Amino acid sequence: MRIRTALVSLSLLFSSISYAQEFNCQVSVIAPQVATAQPRVFQSLEIAIKDFYQSRRFTNLNYAPNERIDINLLLTITSQPAPDRFEGNLQVIYARPVYGTDYNTPILDLVDNQVQFNFLENTQIEFTPERHLNNLSSLLGFYAYFVLGLDGDTFSPTGGSQFYTLAQQVVNNAQNASESGWKAFEDQRNRYWLIDNQVQAVFRPFREMLYNYHRVGMDSMNEDAAATRKTIAAAIEKLKTVHQAKPASYNLQVFFNAKYNELVEIFKPGDPADKTKLFNTLQIIDPGHISQYQNMMRGS
Repeated sequence: MRIRTALVSLSLLFSSISYAQEFNCQVSVIAPQVATAQPRVFQSLEIAIKDFYQSRRFTNLNYAPNERIDINLLLTITSQPAPDRFEGNLQVIYARPVYGTDYNTPILDLVDNQVQFNFLENTQIEFTPERHLNNLSSLLGFYAYFVLGLDGDTFSPTGGSQFYTLAQQVVNNAQNASESGWKAFEDQRNRYWLIDNQVQAVFRPFREMLYNYHRVGMDSMNEDAAATRKTIAAAIEKLKTVHQAKPASYNLQVFFNAKYNELVEIFKPGDPADKTKLFNTLQIIDPGHISQYQNMMRGS
């Protein structure tokens, strides 16, 4: 696949050409714990969420059909307090194509456990970044902008800034919402902290790592695998400063939840000395996956 050049071409931001939507979205809505679940309602919800992402433009960038961002959403309904009221969790998965290959590198694999919203069958989900209309639209809009930000950061240095600004605007607009997930005091692992961390100066090395890992590193894997490993390892090494400032931050946990398997596979055949240095860093900044990184060291 070719590089999404539109994301690194600022001249496209305000051009008058015809634009394509940014997302290809796969959606599944399940309710394994809801005895009174009506499948028709959840089918309607799947259609509405997919339409939300695929019929709306979130940016002024020009995306060719083969350049659209692939995201997968799994919405699990755990409770239905009223016919039009739902509670549960949302898994958001985003992977980016690697240049010159048919491989998609995982960037985001997150489960949001604070999902509450109202939805009526056969209705559209309306959204505007300027104000909070309802919890479902703000939730989906937030993740649209956050994924766009991540995608932009992987294609150009801190290229996702404008989208993070919009994601933060969605959070700010939702501060008076009755539903959880939007406020600083509620939890250290919610939407508020996900975007607040991302735009803080202390997380600049994390955003720089997204570019160096993917655009400088992964996109060159076919040309020089050994050099790519060194680039990725050097990028991850710089995350130590982020970890020192924000130990066990939500953002680093989310990143490594998506990446640990890939890191193991990339570095299994690597130089032993380089692997040892990377392992020593990973056991500090991502101790939750230490057993997998031990497999990397063993080459198994």
